[in-house]
Amino acid sequence: MTFLFPLYLFPCAFPPAMTDMEKKLAEYKCDTNEAVCLKLVFFPGTTILNHFFDPCVLFLRSEVAFGYKGLQIQLYYSAGNLSTLFKVKYTARVTDTFDCVEPDDVEGKIREIIPAGFCCNTDDFISLLEKEANFRPFGSLLHTYKVHSVEAGEDLTYQIHKVDVSCPGFREYHERLQTFLMWFIETASFIDVDDDRWDFFLVFEKYNKDGETLYATVGYMTVYNYYVYPDKTRPRVSQTLILPPFQGEGHGAQLLETVHRYYCTSAKVQDITAEDPSENYVKLRDFVLVKLCLTLPSFSSEKLSQGFSDEMVSEAREKLKINKKHARRVYEILRLRNTDMSDEEKAREFRLEVKKRLYGPYRKNQRELTKMRKCLRPEELASHISQMDTRLQHEELEKSYQDVLAEYRRVLERLAQV
Repeated sequence: MTFLFPLYLFPCAFPPAMTDMEKKLAEYKCDTNEAVCLKLVFFPGTTILNHFFDPCVLFLRSEVAFGYKGLQIQLYYSAGNLSTLFKVKYTARVTDTFDCVEPDDVEGKIREIIPAGFCCNTDDFISLLEKEANFRPFGSLLHTYKVHSVEAGEDLTYQIHKVDVSCPGFREYHERLQTFLMWFIETASFIDVDDDRWDFFLVFEKYNKDGETLYATVGYMTVYNYYVYPDKTRPRVSQTLILPPFQGEGHGAQLLETVHRYYCTSAKVQDITAEDPSENYVKLRDFVLVKLCLTLPSFSSEKLSQGFSDEMVSEAREKLKINKKHARRVYEILRLRNTDMSDEEKAREFRLEVKKRLYGPYRKNQRELTKMRKCLRPEELASHISQMDTRLQHEELEKSYQDVLAEYRRVLERLAQV
């Protein structure tokens, strides 16, 4: 609750000038966004410490760390095995001369996240880098693909592997890998790898250095297999992360498509879902599912013009493990692809088709209103009716339609580039 008071009631409405002590303490506040330095290091050499990137999420859950001047939190990961170098540096730190004010325990906060076994000495870290040639991806190879690099002037090779926690060495590797979630996903939490219903899918870059084949970690996806009575499972995508140096190159789409194709081979899988999907994940899923459904006969141009059908629902579920809700969204995207929106009649048909689905929540409101008429007092009923104003509903429906249309067009633009 907010209270507003006239300024003349408070002589100190404006903040007083800072004291000398407060000014001195202010010098020891650091922006943690600027202080954290993350790097993937591909091979030894101080001039080749590459792929620097900033965390999007603050591990301290605060933008300010107190107690230091020139604070720098260094976290270097070897590109393959993710061996870690951790250092905290600063040019000055608060002392007892500041009236016993304690600095934030920055190092302690980091130690809560990164697993034991990290290096604090650069020479030790470089010795681990020299062993990167021995690192090999975990698990079984599912898919290999290439991406053209303008910077390198050639096609780079990538691999996707499926792993379970019983793979030797993977548990320790995963402990290091999942720390990236804390830097880049605000609501991230570590998972219980002792639960054997987890599946892990990893993306690696395969490259050569001085005649040796090396691998770099690109990203990963975790999937939890929920039980569905009586004998099915429902894989649910839980965590997806492509490391910043590799984002925007199509690795997320390659990973999600590979995961879908992997589960499609199992008769025990009912459908594939996602846990609390972000907006970016929904965009990714739309693109991948549309691309997959283009191969299905029920989504042919002739069938699309006849409207959404049970045949589409059945084929999408049986062949691609796509549920009805997502199959409907794919249908609408492909229907837009096949619709000449410059033709007013065809555009109107498409608009009504989409709005018919979007109107579902409003129909529910109308059913609730019918029930309310039987049990609410007139003044209570009037209040609810005002909240369900028909004109307002139409405005909201039109806005929802325009938002969906923009989303669908982005998917089709990306699809046209494939």
